[in-house]
Amino acid sequence: MSTLLAHVTIKAGLEEHWESIAKRVFLSTHENEKGCNRYEYWRGSKDRTYYVLLSFESFDDFMSHQVADYHHNTDFRDCFESFKLEWIDPISGASPLKESITSGIIDDAKDDVWNQYVENHSNETPKWWLEQRAK
Repeated sequence: MSTLLAHVTIKAGLEEHWESIAKRVFLSTHENEKGCNRYEYWRGSKDRTYYVLLSFESFDDFMSHQVADYHHNTDFRDCFESFKLEWIDPISGASPLKESITSGIIDDAKDDVWNQYVENHSNETPKWWLEQRAK
């Protein structure tokens, strides 16, 4: 499983546009991606802040989401004032989700867009997660 939390601040005046994109991508993701466990958009308490919770059965399912036409070919990146994607790990017994796999493998059989996303989104699993998982 691969689970992430996106921290987003939207440029002033683009909140309505951003939310319309979020609704479209949410619907398309849930209609088309069997490997999607969670894909939800949330407003934060500070002006123009949003969060996106993403959880997929595998890192490859996450990559399939990233390269999907309805996700990859949107103008939502133009809305970002700031964006941070954070890998998160569920606590066993305190979440129904499973441990996060935080990296993928560059695959010559895949196209350049796929491999660029793998390169950009792969991270080493934090050591402290592994220590906590073992307890």
